[in-house]
Amino acid sequence: MYHLVLSCTLLSWKTCWFHFLLSQCRNTNAIKTSKYNAFTFLPLNLFEQFQRIANAYFLILLLLQVIPAISSLSWFTTVVPLVLVLSVTAAKDATDDIVSIHIGGSCIWATLLTFHILPLLSPSPFQADIFLAFSFHLSLSLSLSLSLWEVRCEPPNNRLDRFTGTLTNAGQKYSLDNNKILLRGCTLRNTEWCFGLVLFGGPETKLMQNCGKTTFKRTSIDRLMNVLVLCIFGFLAFMCMILAIGNRIWEQRWGSEFTAFLPRQDGVDTPFSSFLTFWSYVIILNTVVPISLYVSVEVIRLGNSFYIDWDRKMYHARSDTPAKARTTTLNEELGQIKYIFSDKTGTLTQNIMIFNKCSINGKCYGEVQMVTRKVDWSFNPLADHQFSFHDHSLVEAVKLENVEVHSFFRTLALCHTVMAEEKTEGELLYQAQSPDEGALVTAARNFGFVFRSRTPESVTIVEMGKQRSYELLAILDFNNVRKRMSVIVRSPEGKLCLYCKGADTMVYERLDQSCTKLMDVTTEHLNEYAGEGLRTLALAYKDLDEEYFSRWKQRHHEASTALEDREDKLDLLYEEIEKDLVLLGATAIEDKLQDGVPQTIEQLAKADIKIWVLTGDKQETAENIGYSCNMLREEMNDIFIVSANNPDDVRQELSTMKPGAEEEAIFMPERTLGNKPKVVRDEEVNGEYGLVINGHSLAYALEHSMELLFLRTACLCKTVICCRVTPLQKAQVVELVKKYKQAVTLAIGDGANDVSMIKAAHIGVGISGQEGMQAVLSSDYSFAQFRFLERLLLVHGRWSYLRMCKFLRYFFYKNFTFTFVHFWYAFFCGFSAQTVYDEWFITLYNLVYTALPVLGMSLFDQDVNDMWSFQHPSLYVPGQLNQYFSKTAFFKCALHSVYSSVVLFFIPYAAMYDTVRDDGRDIADYQSFALLAQTCLVITLCLDMSYWTAVNQFFVWGSLAMYFAVTFSMYSNGTHITFPASFPFIGTARNSLNQPNVWLTILLTSILCVLPVVAYRFLLIQLRPTINDKLGLHLCLVLASYWLARSSSVSGVS
Repeated sequence: MYHLVLSCTLLSWKTCWFHFLLSQCRNTNAIKTSKYNAFTFLPLNLFEQFQRIANAYFLILLLLQVIPAISSLSWFTTVVPLVLVLSVTAAKDATDDIVSIHIGGSCIWATLLTFHILPLLSPSPFQADIFLAFSFHLSLSLSLSLSLWEVRCEPPNNRLDRFTGTLTNAGQKYSLDNNKILLRGCTLRNTEWCFGLVLFGGPETKLMQNCGKTTFKRTSIDRLMNVLVLCIFGFLAFMCMILAIGNRIWEQRWGSEFTAFLPRQDGVDTPFSSFLTFWSYVIILNTVVPISLYVSVEVIRLGNSFYIDWDRKMYHARSDTPAKARTTTLNEELGQIKYIFSDKTGTLTQNIMIFNKCSINGKCYGEVQMVTRKVDWSFNPLADHQFSFHDHSLVEAVKLENVEVHSFFRTLALCHTVMAEEKTEGELLYQAQSPDEGALVTAARNFGFVFRSRTPESVTIVEMGKQRSYELLAILDFNNVRKRMSVIVRSPEGKLCLYCKGADTMVYERLDQSCTKLMDVTTEHLNEYAGEGLRTLALAYKDLDEEYFSRWKQRHHEASTALEDREDKLDLLYEEIEKDLVLLGATAIEDKLQDGVPQTIEQLAKADIKIWVLTGDKQETAENIGYSCNMLREEMNDIFIVSANNPDDVRQELSTMKPGAEEEAIFMPERTLGNKPKVVRDEEVNGEYGLVINGHSLAYALEHSMELLFLRTACLCKTVICCRVTPLQKAQVVELVKKYKQAVTLAIGDGANDVSMIKAAHIGVGISGQEGMQAVLSSDYSFAQFRFLERLLLVHGRWSYLRMCKFLRYFFYKNFTFTFVHFWYAFFCGFSAQTVYDEWFITLYNLVYTALPVLGMSLFDQDVNDMWSFQHPSLYVPGQLNQYFSKTAFFKCALHSVYSSVVLFFIPYAAMYDTVRDDGRDIADYQSFALLAQTCLVITLCLDMSYWTAVNQFFVWGSLAMYFAVTFSMYSNGTHITFPASFPFIGTARNSLNQPNVWLTILLTSILCVLPVVAYRFLLIQLRPTINDKLGLHLCLVLASYWLARSSSVSGVS
């Protein structure tokens, strides 16, 4: 508990600012959110990078290469790739860290001390947690004698929704709660300036307390790659072991014949030679471990993220909001989504609330046709003329001074937390915490009950042209548990009254028994409103006794100034006074669907993506939105409703639902290491079903004993709608699916109550809407409209997944092929750990010669364009099934590499064996064979492309041109003369590549490498075509028909 005795006098503006600038002490308000600084960047970054197995492995290789007895490669063959990979990754990390640096505002803010009193100017953002003491529009927040303050408050914590503290002045204790605190990051509004007392600064602020480490999300491909890299290490050790054994056998049988001109070193016998050979081949075959894989993956992900940021078709012009990839590590996961969890309000709907209907004292208003002329608001000079209403009977009831109608709108004008701004006379601008409140206060304004202004002690409204000021005695706050708010006011006549508005279920529980009949009628109206998809609230009031309220007020003051269990004590007091309420009626607010929502949901359903809606609205409202969005349809076989209020009934309702599947849930073991939970296997369902479950039933369904039954039933349904759910329940539903389903999940929402769900899912998407930026700041991707989700998944997600899978298959293939040629060569060089390639070719193979084709394919490859992706959503399904890259696909790549390496080694070897040049000289030397083998390798890899486009051809021919240019340069006389030890292949290129038999060998080798693979792919398409193959054939037929029709028309004209 913090305790401060502060002698404080409010000084003049200049004097206070002067004292503030002079009072510089040891601790400051500076905040450092960066990971590195100039001194720690290099050691910390290198430490993090070497935690990757591949990087640490190559560092060990570098150390081994300095041992002459082991290494047959120069040091630069490992240093150059390793330094490049480390440098690129370090540059990316440094850039990300520089972007994240936030010093804490201006230098004045950075030197701010706790318990300073300072002036704040609008619209300056706060950089500390501040107690609001005085403002331009408000009198002192607390009537204080500005001499001696004693502040007691909670220690720094991360609870943004609460603050507990007290302020004692002149013997009087005052409550400090969240309503009197200005949090770091907020902006001053509705006033020009204020004075505040700094409570927490720097890392102790609530905002910074919430900036803990976010859970690192990794894609399924990342997890698979880690397993594959470990398998590659094991395979590398196996190959080296075989070659070491081969070296021992060769040394025992034939090694003595070579000791005359290759004498053994002292102390090196046959077993020790085999041991050294093992480590030598660990160095030579190191390319089987993909050091450049990770940095290449990061480059590809970064490029695909830019495509999302640059996509104009995902730009919302009205709000000037582009799509934003807030992470670069999850792009390919967008192509594998199976479950989408969506909020309703502000996500599927516009979150622009319109007062549509109401029920007052059992009579329904607003049930008129839209063709009726709109209400003329000329009788009300303070009306908002943009507000539209068509039922004239409600206006007449207001003008006739109907008591219930006046009480109804008086409740709307008083019971809220809206702030009013009136810069010019009669021009009111409301600042509301939620669109619902703004719509209700605006409705009351137009019907003659105009909220004008407020202070901490009063609320001023204009009732039918007469200004009245109500004394504000207490505000009973709204929260997600109470789902209601109340205010206690004293009218100008001295009458005490409590006004309440909230969810109908909460208000009904607290009504007086005399309201039973009215409650039944109002319930019918509420059900009608909810059936139309309208958002509803119930309104009630209660007259209070002065003596009882005095006693309650004293207990309320004691509870509000308590430093322990303040919230629990206040809740008990709220429950006590919010009883025996008198029902006034109910409101119905329309929240229209966003553009394109039904079409988007229909497209995603065709892509076999299941959509679950998690909303806090009433069941009837949720069902209506479900029908409006095409998630629920009349042609469905059945729609199950779960609304029981006890665990036995919930279990019974779930157990009786058998939507065309087997009786018992089917499990299969998780295919990963460790004690993971069982996985619920997808079941075949005959027909389409929907499930609607409310929050009470969901609470029981999520219990451990019932969660599998609920999950199985929900997964058998095409659509699931959970209504009246809390933010915690949203996250629990997502976690349940992640736990028992081998599927990728996505959560999308727009408000703070969706943050837990967004963080829980594999991928979180935030909607930039009316509810602030909390969801966006917690998300991985963000945009302005739900309809953009279709393009994010079916186009960008699918392309990213397809490109990444092709890249991985191609990358492993080219590295394995390169390495296996070394393996075959070992059997012909006496297992002496001699390399089959030139050292510079080994160095530049991944960095220069084969980098462009693979990156070009990974950044620009499109099997179909975006239009065809929309027209054929089923193209998305292979990603959900991991068909493009898996352990099976990896094994096929390895087999392909084995075949290619056999051809690349043995065909050149056989072609050059006992071969002579045109002039009769011998051509079968080591350097010529090395050049021939590496040339065949580069050409074969460059020709192995699925598509031939202008971009691909540019990269392919550019890479081949670069290879020959670099080769002729490095094998030239000048290079050898300048660096004789580093470039020994003098004249090899010009002497070998001018021979016809060499080019014939290259052609034959390339054909034998490529032709069987092309034939295999062709047969596979014919015998087992995938959905992509079928669509490709369809596209060919469409194009052929088009060109035939065009040629026929041209022939007819001629």
